Amino acid sequence: MVSARMAGNHSFPKMGIWNNSGQAGYNSQLRACAAPIRAPSNRNHSRTLMKVGIPIEVMEGETRVAATPEMVKKLCALGLSVLVQKNAGIASHFTDDAYHRAGAEVVDNAQALGADIVFKVRKPNSDEIGRMKNGAVLLSMMDLCHSDSTLDQLAATGVDSFALELIPRISRAQAMDVLSSQSNIAGYRAVLEAARLYGRFFPMMMTSAGSAKPTRVVVLGAGVAGLQAIATARRLGAQVAAYDVRPEVKEQIMSLGAKFIEFDLGESGAGTGGYARQLSAEAQSKQQQLLTDELKKADVIISTALIPCKPAPVLVTEQAVEGMNQGSVIIDMAAATGGNCPLTEANKTVIKHGVILCGITNFPALMPGDASAFYSRNIFNFISLLIVTTDGQLQMKDYLEDEITASSLVTYKGTVRFKDKK
Repeated sequence: MVSARMAGNHSFPKMGIWNNSGQAGYNSQLRACAAPIRAPSNRNHSRTLMKVGIPIEVMEGETRVAATPEMVKKLCALGLSVLVQKNAGIASHFTDDAYHRAGAEVVDNAQALGADIVFKVRKPNSDEIGRMKNGAVLLSMMDLCHSDSTLDQLAATGVDSFALELIPRISRAQAMDVLSSQSNIAGYRAVLEAARLYGRFFPMMMTSAGSAKPTRVVVLGAGVAGLQAIATARRLGAQVAAYDVRPEVKEQIMSLGAKFIEFDLGESGAGTGGYARQLSAEAQSKQQQLLTDELKKADVIISTALIPCKPAPVLVTEQAVEGMNQGSVIIDMAAATGGNCPLTEANKTVIKHGVILCGITNFPALMPGDASAFYSRNIFNFISLLIVTTDGQLQMKDYLEDEITASSLVTYKGTVRFKDKK
């Protein structure tokens, strides 16, 4: 679980836009994209032009794109040349023509992955890494809790890669926080999915044909996703209660108009960096017993409880599911790491004991337009931190000089820097 954070503001440089009077405005953008940039000072490269590549996301079900046309304009304004793979933004409803007007060159997959800097949403597969060049820089979420050979392959290829989920939780880095921006969207979309699956009104309804009681929603976990779920359910008119093992989030929950479910477990679940820590076996057993009676009263459960690089804690027992009313809904946002309910099946919606269990693992991909817009702003703010103007020329800073870039740098100069935290 993660704590709530406000997205930071960032001011971007202005630049010319397309005009209908001719090519002048468009050509000025292309010239901006072609501005020469020096190679990173910490690398022995002779390149004079820095290109940013935006490839299509190839992971099944992934609809987001790492840069929107709006961000392409801002990248061009920084003096970067932008190469967008053909149809890279189609699933997010951004056309090739929109990227072209923004100043990007529409290219094939090899050219996008062969750029000096590559932006991605999800970590690259072996084929994609094979198309990257020695000395390239990769900015992406890397799913580091699932160990595989990705980092070793990137290091062997000579790619310096940044895992954006490792950006430290400091105020200066809020505008780059991809986890918060995407979790916000996930929490919102999860409630909409619950409303779609639940066969009753969320708000109280009074009609000539009778009345309907408001839906009782219970949110488990008050991190970014959980708090957004609370706010969204409240806006839809539901009665909302929420539970979290971290007592310090009580005020945040209550400020959104929800009831705080409080138990005495004999220990706190507060961890470092705003996350929850794993409870002792005794505290977990007590938590499950106390929660079971509370959850049986719920019409809808939105479960968001996560522990970094650990299996999701079981909060919704089979006994609790059996005690819920027929047609009740559980949205298990922890399905990708085993689920907060043992009956959940990842990427499936199933019915068990008459209760609908939804195991969608990528809610942001169901809102690709805004999810891509938020993500691309995060990644733009990050690359802006890496670039500095020296004597009228753009250069890449030393990656290790800044806490934000040093903390998120996972492969560097042919070596793997990331230490497995599992």
